[in-house]
Amino acid sequence: MFRSREVFTQSTSEVKDMPKRVVIIGGGFGGLEAAKQLSGKDVAVTLIDKKNHHTFQPLLYQVATAVLSPGEIASPIRRILYKAKNVEVVLGEAKGYDLENRTVKLHDSSEIPFDYLIVAAGARHSYFGNDDWEDSAPGLKTVEDALEIRRRVLLAFELAEREAILTGKHKPLNFVVVGGGATGVELAGAIAGIARQALAKDFKAINTKESRVMLYEGSDRILNSFAPDLSERAKRDLEDLGVEVFLNSFVTDLKDGNVKASDEWIECDVAIWATGVAASFLGKELGAETDKAGRVLVNDDLSVPGKENIFVIGDMAHLKQKNGDLVPGVAPAALQMAQATCKNILRDLKNEPRENFEYRDKGSMATIGRNRAIVEAGSLKLTGFIAWLAWLFIHVISLIGFRNKLSVMSDWFWAYVTRERSALLITGDAEQLQDALRFLEAKPIAEPLPKKARRKALK
Repeated sequence: MFRSREVFTQSTSEVKDMPKRVVIIGGGFGGLEAAKQLSGKDVAVTLIDKKNHHTFQPLLYQVATAVLSPGEIASPIRRILYKAKNVEVVLGEAKGYDLENRTVKLHDSSEIPFDYLIVAAGARHSYFGNDDWEDSAPGLKTVEDALEIRRRVLLAFELAEREAILTGKHKPLNFVVVGGGATGVELAGAIAGIARQALAKDFKAINTKESRVMLYEGSDRILNSFAPDLSERAKRDLEDLGVEVFLNSFVTDLKDGNVKASDEWIECDVAIWATGVAASFLGKELGAETDKAGRVLVNDDLSVPGKENIFVIGDMAHLKQKNGDLVPGVAPAALQMAQATCKNILRDLKNEPRENFEYRDKGSMATIGRNRAIVEAGSLKLTGFIAWLAWLFIHVISLIGFRNKLSVMSDWFWAYVTRERSALLITGDAEQLQDALRFLEAKPIAEPLPKKARRKALK
């Protein structure tokens, strides 16, 4: 199925007898679901992704805050699709297309031919034109992002402990989360839980409970896709956990160790970016009209205008619902788009008319912390412990793989009973650690404190 351009030199009869080639770019929720939908059908499917694994993104923040390990929320794509005999997986990064000859171009100059193309390459966090901020405040979209955030958060506590032992004092730790959407709220609540519960007994020279966790949101409420009363409940829950919530506060600058919000500079040890998304550049490479976030303005059947054999789904698609709202960039929407697209491809092969895509909103949920969550599904609204249980149940059953479900359930049970985290590891080499210590190197300590002073610091 993965062939070079020689396929175009075959005879007309040979090409006619070949199954149609469907190429899928991206192994996220939309791309993986499309491959599943076409499994066993009379089409030859090639799924291209630059990662060899599918990541369950809703739980990335739990990797970032040391509750779960990466292997518990990620599964190899090949393993997921191993029963799909007509589906092959290519590890590679798409860089563009030859639309005239119907091929996808990879970074190594390879080309993969297609009859139908499904572009589901997803999105990354957007810094609104300030890409240099990423070094100071990483976002959370991949396993690598989660591990980097975990490293920075845990290292902040370690460096504070080191400073307290060597000098007898340290400044309270400050954590800043930019963005009051679901990711920002979940991260802020989880970091507060780490500081006030999970690590409280592990450090002796510092009081982790004195750490400040600050959440900055540019609008007048957090979680503004929820009903106002649920947003207010989430804000109260965050504040009960010790998170300081600042509304109508836009972050206008970021530098190492400092965040500028509402003309005020805030010193911080760790900053995390949880606002703004930008669709993959592969949407613009199609030559189609895009919105400010780079999403492709698709037809009602999710095809690209003027290119009926090319579909764009998931975070990359800009499509308005009947009520005028955009289809949201969430996992359920990507799954539904994949299912609708595959049905239309199969209808084409049967010479049946296509059907327009209609998004079915099954509700939204967000967790704030231990025993705290909000759920909204139509007129149904849940808060507190019941909402938290619903959140746990939905996320466990949505995970791929029986082993993943058992691992996550056991880790959650352990964390709930003991209030401890199972993945408190700082990854990286000595060179990275020295980079993190650069501010201490500016004030070198010639000798450790005398034993008596060190004992006093440890009390």
